[in-house]
Amino acid sequence: MDRIIDLRSDTVTKPTAEMREAMKNAVVGDDILRDDPTVIELEELAAGIFGKEAALLTISGTMSNEIAVMVYTKPGDEIVVFADSHLYNLETGGISALAGAQPRPLRSDTGVYDTGELGRAIMPPGVQRARTRLICLENTFHLDRGLAIEKSRYADTVDIARGHGLPVFMDGARIFNAALATNTSVAELTGFCDAVDVCLCKGLAAPLGSMLMGSRDFIYEARRIRQRIGGGMRQAGVIAAPGILALTKMVERLPEDHENAETMRRGLEAKGIVVDRGGVLTNIVNLDVAPAGWTAPLFAERLLGYGIRAKVCTEHTLRMVLHNDIGAREVSVVLDRVGEVLRGRA
Repeated sequence: MDRIIDLRSDTVTKPTAEMREAMKNAVVGDDILRDDPTVIELEELAAGIFGKEAALLTISGTMSNEIAVMVYTKPGDEIVVFADSHLYNLETGGISALAGAQPRPLRSDTGVYDTGELGRAIMPPGVQRARTRLICLENTFHLDRGLAIEKSRYADTVDIARGHGLPVFMDGARIFNAALATNTSVAELTGFCDAVDVCLCKGLAAPLGSMLMGSRDFIYEARRIRQRIGGGMRQAGVIAAPGILALTKMVERLPEDHENAETMRRGLEAKGIVVDRGGVLTNIVNLDVAPAGWTAPLFAERLLGYGIRAKVCTEHTLRMVLHNDIGAREVSVVLDRVGEVLRGRA
């Protein structure tokens, strides 16, 4: 196999031939004027799948996340986020720069807030305090682990949020993976959320795009804010067309990614590599090469020499993400080449 096997992320997938054809033939119109029938079809489809009143197509999950924060807050307000969340770590300070809000990060290894810590994080009224306005969740949790969180585990968080009159927003970039792993639907898994988003290009193979869902009033304001930050689009049907296929055809093939990820985990463990088993796992394989006597950067460098790309997470851990362009054959090749790297150290 001569081609590079890219396991850095499920964002590296190429659009399918059917998606490319759909882009070419998409019926388009001016989306800012609400004249693009393909965008409207996608938004109605997404809203229906998630059981929400309305949906909005945005360029990226980051844009959807930041729009949600901007809808729910005013400058000087505060939001509660996970310390390891994408929203807090990988959006170039958008919470503060765009929304003017202050994040209050809380640590979690499980993707669920500690009840006592969350209660203490919600600021009481006071002339010297930022007002807590939003509680943010992430499912799957942690971009380097991909942990699926069952709906029942959010019960305490929801009770606290409702008790304080606070909305709940979920960054659901890989929510379809979470739903698959917890044997539920995305509508059931996110039903308690006031707003939720999902990426069309993570695991679903669309070239770009994200869907933001919520009430009609929320989406009306989200559309205004999308325009304010330069996200308004004209003939966006060429983006929406592959998005429709992502939601109608690519979701059903996600079990293959989960099965391949588990095959990868078992194969790595058989070779003495420690893998993350700390939760309900999805399409992300997190491996620790320290017990095998390696650092992650050196291990990744050696893998690249064999045509395999993996993401370095920490000094000793790497991430491998299974996706539409990685099948059982590629998994077998990766495991063989991991063995060759390990033997090279012996």
